[in-house]
Order: sequence, then C-alpha cells, then structure tokens
Amino acid sequence: MQLERILQSQGFGSRKACRGLVRHGRVAVAGATVADPFAEFPPDGLTFQVDGSDWPYREKAYLMLNKPAGHECSRAPKHHPSVLSLLPEPLRNRDVQPVGRLDEDTTGLLLLTDDGQFIHRLISPRHKVAKVYEVTAKHPVDDGQIAALLAGVQLHDEPEPIAAAACEQVSERVIHLTLTEGKYHQVKRMVAAAGNRVEALKRIAVGPLRLPDDLPEGAWRWLDAAELEGM
Repeated sequence: MQLERILQSQGFGSRKACRGLVRHGRVAVAGATVADPFAEFPPDGLTFQVDGSDWPYREKAYLMLNKPAGHECSRAPKHHPSVLSLLPEPLRNRDVQPVGRLDEDTTGLLLLTDDGQFIHRLISPRHKVAKVYEVTAKHPVDDGQIAALLAGVQLHDEPEPIAAAACEQVSERVIHLTLTEGKYHQVKRMVAAAGNRVEALKRIAVGPLRLPDDLPEGAWRWLDAAELEGM
C-alpha cells in the first residue's frame, strides 16, 4: 500500500495532507525517513513514525481508556469535555467512539473503536456481556441490600424487577456489582432501590477485560490480539 494511503487510513488527514507530511520529512519507517509518499509498504505489522512518535498500523482501532470523572462519553458534549479529547488527533479523525456510555462522574474502563460491529456486539442486550462496577456506597452495605440486588429491584418506568448477575461485598461500603445490560443510570438506581446510595462508581471490567492497575486515569492503550480474541 502506498505510504500516503497508509497515513490517510490511520487518521493523519486527507491524501494531500499525508503527502505533505511525507514530503516535509516528518514520516519514517523502521527509523529511516521516507521522502516518497508513493513508496509501497505492506501494512500488516507495520510500525511507522510521524514526528518521532511510533504508530502501529491498525485496520481497525480497538482501545481501552481509564476514564476520569468530568468527561462525557459523547462526540458532542454539553457540559464537560468529551472522553475523545483524551485521545490523539489521528484516532479522533478515524471516528473512534465509545463502546456504550459511562456517566460524567463514573470512572474506569471504557472501550473505544471505529468498528461498528464490535460496538453492537458488546452493547446489545442479546449478547449479555458482563460489566463489573466497583460501587462505593454512602452507607454500610448489609446482607439484605445484597440479597435485594441479586433477587431484583423495581426501578421506575421498568415493567419488571432488574437483578444483578453477581454482587460481591469487598468492604463495609464497597461492592462489586455485575450487570449484563446497560439502562440509564442503572447502577445508581438499583443501589437506591435497595436502600442505599452510590457515592463513587468505577467500572473495572467488560467481559474478560479488566482495568489494568498500571493504566493511569486519563490514559489509553491499544487492545492486543489476545484480548480481542477473548471478546
């Protein structure tokens, strides 16, 4: 594939803009500056450099982000910055978007991609992909509240009680709550219906993927092949 087309596919602008990047000496492959935008390279497994930063070629982008509070999962945020502002410009240009939504004040694991089928598979209620949330409650959590969450609590405007797939007590005020659907403010509403209140909420897992301890808030990384196979 021509180098300018590779750059375009990876979000570095129009073909004309990518041609200019190459001709201005800003693009390298294997550490060597490439002056010809029409030079051919096999894209699979290719890592190139733009302005000294490494970029691996990805036909589709699959990312995980440790979402901080104060960011909206929207391309057109209303009150706070978008989570997309935490990504470099080439990924934003690729139309990467969040897989589902986390509330502005919810932190933790957020997946992003430009693969529409991947998004559908993970958010569709039919596939029942488990999401695990670390819930810090305002009051101590008792056995009755955990039993209610597991048995099902009645939410306003829902015809049937909604039950957690799992609920594990971690400490006096912290539980790990597993859901397989994603209704509006679901965790907060369920905890309230069980007789408590959410003080802090962090998503720590989606399916088999867990939020890594070494990924700081606001940071992102690519998903690797093994992680994708497990999804």
